[in-house]
Amino acid sequence: MKRYGNLWPAITDFPNLLLASKLAQQGKRFRPNVLAFNYNREAELLTLQTELRQHTYRPGQYRTFVIRDPKSRLISAAPYRDRVIHHALCNIIIPLIDCTFIGDTYANRVGYGTHRALRRFTDFARSSRYVLQCDIRKYFPSIDHEGLKTALRRKLKCPDTLWLIDTIIDGSNAQGEGLEYFPNDDLLTPLERRKGLPIGNLTSQFFANVYLNDFDHFVKEQLKARKYLRYVDDFALFSDDRTFLVETRQAITEYLITLRLRLHPVKTQLFETRHGANFVGFRILPDRIRVRNDNLQRARKRDRQLQRAYGQGELSLKEVVQRLQSWEAHLLHGDTHRLRRKLFDQLVFSRDASVFDQPDTDMADFWNGELNEMELD
Repeated sequence: MKRYGNLWPAITDFPNLLLASKLAQQGKRFRPNVLAFNYNREAELLTLQTELRQHTYRPGQYRTFVIRDPKSRLISAAPYRDRVIHHALCNIIIPLIDCTFIGDTYANRVGYGTHRALRRFTDFARSSRYVLQCDIRKYFPSIDHEGLKTALRRKLKCPDTLWLIDTIIDGSNAQGEGLEYFPNDDLLTPLERRKGLPIGNLTSQFFANVYLNDFDHFVKEQLKARKYLRYVDDFALFSDDRTFLVETRQAITEYLITLRLRLHPVKTQLFETRHGANFVGFRILPDRIRVRNDNLQRARKRDRQLQRAYGQGELSLKEVVQRLQSWEAHLLHGDTHRLRRKLFDQLVFSRDASVFDQPDTDMADFWNGELNEMELD
C-alpha cells in the first residue's frame, strides 16, 4: 500500500495558504471575522505559516449551536483562521487519498454529491428485488480518534503532516455523547479513548470518508456486494437474494464493531424495493421519485425565513432568486412538476416584513451558509 511523505512543504507553502483563505471565505466574504482576517490577510497568513512550521499552531475555541432538522444536531463552527488551515491541509491530502475510495461513495467528493448518489440508488433499486438499507448510529460523534489516526497513517507517512492532523483531531470539542462499551473493553476504556468529530469542519467531512474507506472495500471485495453505495453514514446493498443480505447484515454489524460503531436499530432495515425507499431527501419508488414529506416541511420553513429576510432588506432580489433556483434544481431530480408549480406559485416576496412575521426559530442559522443541508440530509 502506497504511503505519501514529504507533504509539509506543499501544505505550508504561501500560495497554498493563500488559496486556502480564498476557499474558506466562499459565501462568507462579508462576515466580520472574515473581513477582520482579510484586512491584514498577508500578515495573518505569514503568522499561520510560522506557527505551522514551528509546530506552535493550536486550534481555537469552537462556536457551537444546535439545529433541529427534525432531529437535533450539535454543530461546531471553528474560528476562521482554523478553517484556512483545514483547507490548506485538504488541498494537499485529499487528491492523494480520494483516489483510493470506491466509486460508489458519494458524500463530500468533487464530482459526486447527492444527485449522482440518487441516480445510482435508483438504478440499483429498480434492478433488484431487495434492499438492505443501513444507517450508522450517531456517526460523527462516535468516530474513534485512535482508529481514525491509524487509518490516516496507512495513507500518509509525513511526520509534520501527521502532527497537524493529530492537532486538528485532538482539538475536536466534546460532542455530548455518553459512554459506550464494545467487546474487550474494560471499565475505563470509553473514558480513555476520545471520540467524535465536529460536523462543521471540512476536515471532519473528509476524515469521515477515510474512516469508512476500509469498510467500503470490505463490503465490495470480501462480501462481494456488487450493488452497494454509501453517502456519509447512510449506505445500502441491493440483491435479488434475501438470504445473502441477511448474512451480509450480520457481517457488517461485526465489522463495524471493530471500528467502535453500531448500526441504528430502527433505521437499518431489509425490505422489498417495490415498497419504496428513502434516500438523500427523496423517496424512490418503482415508477417515480418523490420528495420526502419531512424535506418539504423543512423547505417551507426555509421559504418563510427567506421571505422575512427579503422583507427586512437582509437579502437582495438576486440572492432570493439564486436560492430559489438552487432549491428548484434539487427538485428537478424527482418527478416534481406539479409540486414545483404548487410551491413556487404560492411564494410571495414583499419588502413589508410584517407580512411574514411568524415565529420560526427551529431553522435559525439555516440560511446563513454555515451548513450545506444536502450534505447532512
